[in-house]
Amino acid sequence: MFENKVAVITGGAKGIGRCIAGEFRKNGAEVAVIDKTPGDHFVGDIGDKKVLEEFAAHVIQKYGRVDYLINNALPLMRGIDECSYEEFQYALSVGVTAPFYLSKLFLPYFCDGGSIINISSSRDRMSQPQTESYTAAKGGIAALTHALAVSLAGKVRVNSISPGWIDTSFRSYEGPDAAQQPAGRVGNPLDIANMVLFLCSEKAGFITGENICIDGGMTRLMIYHGDYGWELNTQEKKEN
Repeated sequence: MFENKVAVITGGAKGIGRCIAGEFRKNGAEVAVIDKTPGDHFVGDIGDKKVLEEFAAHVIQKYGRVDYLINNALPLMRGIDECSYEEFQYALSVGVTAPFYLSKLFLPYFCDGGSIINISSSRDRMSQPQTESYTAAKGGIAALTHALAVSLAGKVRVNSISPGWIDTSFRSYEGPDAAQQPAGRVGNPLDIANMVLFLCSEKAGFITGENICIDGGMTRLMIYHGDYGWELNTQEKKEN
């Protein structure tokens, strides 16, 4: 399906990004990965503007084109009690600025039928305490998605995916962890990779500017104290 195509993936050395890279390769694509983790890929921190420029130049020199850009790298997660100004700025640099700047750097080199996929999170619409830097970055990339989709209309389709609980080790869960998910299980990286490849394919040619939440239905599950055996432990909340 993706023979002679070039897919660029940030944060592609581990977890969801590694799975996405593997699925593209299985389907014939050339894959360019950037990650901070040492390995057989471009090693660098996408929070650094110079690194982004060097990586983009490397990709264009090697392949001369880009078909798909997958902005997957994880921003820092720190809460308001501990997150410094610099850490918050860094989270936004990785989670929002880097996807924007890579899109800009690669724009002249996108081929017809090009696609940008931004990996957001179900945290773009819901939160746990002390997650402000990560949640702000994920909300930002979700909004950036529809802005880019409008600006790049007719040239590149832009969509985002919001994963819920994804176990990158492919562990199988039982009991409450699985039962609380309307889909009946915890997600795994293939649940996200399959959607990435679909959105990059011609089958998704009429889809742009969309955010697709893949969370087993968790964000649709209404929870009330005392309902279906769920209890809020207010004492524990006060102690934390």
